[in-house]
Amino acid sequence: MTPEPPVAETISAFRRGEWRTSLDRAPLPGPAGRELALVPEIVADADRRWWDSGLPGLPLLTGRRELLLTALELFAGDTLTVGGVGEQSGEAFRAALWESAGLPGPLVDRWCAMLRDGVLKKDDVPEPDGALALVALPGNTFTCLAAVCDQAERSAGVWLRPSRREPLSAARLVAALLAAGWPRARLGFYPGEQRSLHGLLRLTDRHVVYGGAGLAASVRSSPALTLHGPGRGCALVPPDMPTDDAVAWLLPLIAADSGRFCSNVRTVVCEKPDAAAALATSLAAALDALSPDGAWPLTAFREPGAAERVTRGVRDRLRPGDRVLTRRPPVLHGTAGDVYALPHLVLLEGHLTSPTPGAQAPDATDTSATHPLIGHEVPFPFAAVLSASPRAADAIIAESLFVYRPAK
Repeated sequence: MTPEPPVAETISAFRRGEWRTSLDRAPLPGPAGRELALVPEIVADADRRWWDSGLPGLPLLTGRRELLLTALELFAGDTLTVGGVGEQSGEAFRAALWESAGLPGPLVDRWCAMLRDGVLKKDDVPEPDGALALVALPGNTFTCLAAVCDQAERSAGVWLRPSRREPLSAARLVAALLAAGWPRARLGFYPGEQRSLHGLLRLTDRHVVYGGAGLAASVRSSPALTLHGPGRGCALVPPDMPTDDAVAWLLPLIAADSGRFCSNVRTVVCEKPDAAAALATSLAAALDALSPDGAWPLTAFREPGAAERVTRGVRDRLRPGDRVLTRRPPVLHGTAGDVYALPHLVLLEGHLTSPTPGAQAPDATDTSATHPLIGHEVPFPFAAVLSASPRAADAIIAESLFVYRPAK
């Protein structure tokens, strides 16, 4: 039997009110033949001049909240026209995300609901201004499209810069906004090379940027910039909390959303030195019981070697005495060719007492506050468990954007 030729599909850019292709393209993860049209910086520069000349003539845009809610309903399930893709149903959208980004359907459904609920729960109605906003999106989750909704509601126009790892959800949101009646000139979809981000920051008035520590270090801070970097989520386990209760509380904090949110717990801190080992052992067993299609579904990795690379990053950061307590192999190769990074749980050696980042451990029972696995973020469920003094726990909390304590 002759094999079918690869699917030829190029997700278009959206600029100057139209879907447009480009000679500059980048391959996408997943099936061969799928590409993303890139917008060179010189083209974006000309588009900013076009925007400035056309802004005074744009009609007033009212009813933005209602348009956003309509668009998010369409985004979740309706058939939309996505540039370069064509007519795309809700089922086709989920299939495409699974093929290209390894996102399972239940997770897509959950994230679509989170997007709409986030807009529904907003009480404030911002006063629109004349700014052209940029939202530079990550590839780990499309729930960050909430920032696009925020900026669309308050800005004269909004440009989206998608991740090249997962641009389809951002392109579909543009299509949903257009279908809901959002003015075409007020939207832009600007995929580009990594270096093009700095050009887009220069060209726009207000910026929301998502990225890791490396990106955060490369972006110049300004009052117009909102930077969403590593969350370094941590959970504090009180000394009187039974182990079974602690595991039940911690498991969704670590494993929900396939561990892809910056709010997921990465560090579990026990105040009692003798409690960390028992908790870590039980928590590791619970993580080992998770399956790709279970209550906390796992995402698949579509880029060759990516699952091996991110799991190896955990092991490369181990220090003498640290123990990986999850027992399964780091990577699972499924029967259908799907590749998963399986959950990891590491018990750190010693008892953390130093509250000072960079302090040297004074003896063999102490652990430096700069242990590379404290707050380490990966796109799969992972946590490091350690015991720490109250002062040392405060130092970890100070570096965390998301701190969890059990309800009393």
